[in-house]
Parts: sequence; structure tokens; C-alpha cells
Amino acid sequence: QVQLVESGGGLVQAGGSLRLSCVASGRTFSSLTMAWFRQAPGKEREFVAAITWGGSNTYYADSVKGRFTIARDNAKNTVSLQMNSLKPDDTAVYYCAGDTNFRVVQRTTAPYDYWGQGTQVTVSS
Repeated sequence: QVQLVESGGGLVQAGGSLRLSCVASGRTFSSLTMAWFRQAPGKEREFVAAITWGGSNTYYADSVKGRFTIARDNAKNTVSLQMNSLKPDDTAVYYCAGDTNFRVVQRTTAPYDYWGQGTQVTVSS
């Protein structure tokens, strides 16, 4: 099993930045595709970004492309999400997720085997 713990959420003004981190424990982190999802009140959980097991390929939702950057450090079992130029629409609970199928990067929630508890990001206008 894998345990994922997110941190770094908070309240920020529009245009500001936050950096989310997710620490993994329990098995070989480097074999997992890792992703960030978010869920706003009353909305479904949506894909934000993903990174392949080796870190060589990254994927982003159109809504965050150019503003968010996903990265991983397999030596430290961590994945991060740097969020710049934040907008009120980015307000949501952000979740870290891991997928054991490292061959395909998925943008839906169902394939992901492991989830963190979430961290709240609130962007004020």
C-alpha cells in the first residue's frame, strides 16, 4: 500500500503563488504515475496535472497550462505542484494521486489506486 500526504495549501490573493507537496510512503514511489486533481464545492473532481514515473513527461489540464508546474523527486518520494498566477476559479481541495499503471497517464479519477486526504487552496479576488 501507499500512503500519500499533501501539504502547502492555504489562502492567497489572485495573482499569487502556492506550492503544494505530496509525500509518499509504503512502496516504490518511483514506479507510480503521479497526478494532482482538484474538487471545488458542488463540482466533480477534475484532473490538474500528471507526471510519469521517471519525470520525463508531464501533462496539464488546459485551464492550468502555463501557470502550474508538476515535478517529482523520486529520491525523496515527493511530488509537487507549483501554482502561479492563481485565479479565484482555482479554489478547490487539491488531491495527490498515484497510479500503479505507469504505462498510461490517465486524466480521470477511476484508474488511480492511491489518494491523499486533500489540501484546501482558496484564492481570493
